[in-house]
Amino acid sequence: MSEPTSAPTTSPQPEASPQPAAASGATIQLENLTKRYPGNPNPSVDDVSMEIKAGELVVFVGPSGCGKSTTLKMINRLIEPTSGRIRIGDEDVTDMDPVKLRRKIGYAIQSSGLFPHMTVAENIALVPKMTGWSKSRAKDRVEEMLDLVGLDPREFHGRYPRQLSGGQQQRVGVARALAADPPVLLMDEPFGAVDPITRDHLQDELIRLQHELHKTIVFVTHDFDEAIKLGDRIAVLRERSHIAQFDTPEAILTNPADDFVSGFVGAGAALKRLNLTRVRDVEIAEFPTVSVDDPLQQIFNTLRAGQGNELLMLDRRGRPYKWLRRGDLMRAKGSLARAGQLVHDTVTRDATLHDALEAVLTDSGGRVAVTGRRGEYIGVVDMETLMNSVHEMLEADRLTAAEHAHDLEELRHHRVERDLEGLRDGSEGS
Repeated sequence: MSEPTSAPTTSPQPEASPQPAAASGATIQLENLTKRYPGNPNPSVDDVSMEIKAGELVVFVGPSGCGKSTTLKMINRLIEPTSGRIRIGDEDVTDMDPVKLRRKIGYAIQSSGLFPHMTVAENIALVPKMTGWSKSRAKDRVEEMLDLVGLDPREFHGRYPRQLSGGQQQRVGVARALAADPPVLLMDEPFGAVDPITRDHLQDELIRLQHELHKTIVFVTHDFDEAIKLGDRIAVLRERSHIAQFDTPEAILTNPADDFVSGFVGAGAALKRLNLTRVRDVEIAEFPTVSVDDPLQQIFNTLRAGQGNELLMLDRRGRPYKWLRRGDLMRAKGSLARAGQLVHDTVTRDATLHDALEAVLTDSGGRVAVTGRRGEYIGVVDMETLMNSVHEMLEADRLTAAEHAHDLEELRHHRVERDLEGLRDGSEGS
């Protein structure tokens, strides 16, 4: 990147061409949506009706073969519905040109779906160019989208998909889906093919992006924990996409509609509620840090000046690198190359308390480093903070249960009084 030059002060600067406003989400309405395949007596999707609010992230979750992906693909008409209507915003898109429709809807799938013969930049710019964007605007958009998903444009612009890790490919896939600024984003098990740690970070990234962009997102998964973590609302689907329950994660966890939904919630509903609170909602503490480039004596001085027995060493990009204890420094003998414990796990501010607790429990130090969108160090969350949050959550649950029991008792009391009043009126009339 070139150094900025100072602008002349004597001549007026040309006005920057106005950029179009970013598209926020659009309402999606499915009306009696049905899909039948020849030779099959039963529909794959049967008479589904639902409304997804603008800017909402809705998750379809259900057993394999229940029709959740088919329902998703009918929204952008990758699968044509047999009957029913689809409305996006104020527009009935059931009969419009499906190619034009798909250019207005972002689509991200498992294993990213990137074109292997195109560079990262070419993949991201594909839909903007197809919809008539100029070369310069598309180029600017590529850089903007790479930055948005936490990839350095200078590093990744000219790479090919085969040169990326699985997590990086998925980030580029999301960037491509959002490049033309669609109001609606469809995601079909997009994180299903990556390892659990990468998956957690990709989920956090999606939460952060949605926090900034407010798109309408429909997300398909078979993982109920993922649904709880991501969804504003969850549609639990039975066979043929019949809706068993369509509600907030909290409502489904605390009050499942029936045994089928309870089976999806599974054991440990109270612990699953840790997926409803983010790291950003609790106290992120400061922790003494040093840099990998700091002289050994300076590191000693920092440790002596602190109240604890441990430091966090950051790499040259300010990312967590090693936990260093006093004993490590005493044994260093002039070099820290082999001293300390490498940082194996971090969480972002958009991670859930469940993610943070898991990371803390697998670390002997009882804490986890919190990082920003490019992995830079922000602070730490420790076991005490997490346990206090759990206790507060359980106390709130107890109060809610007590209020519910009180309301039920009041209702029972009123019913008894009403019945007694009816008996009295009946006896007086006779």
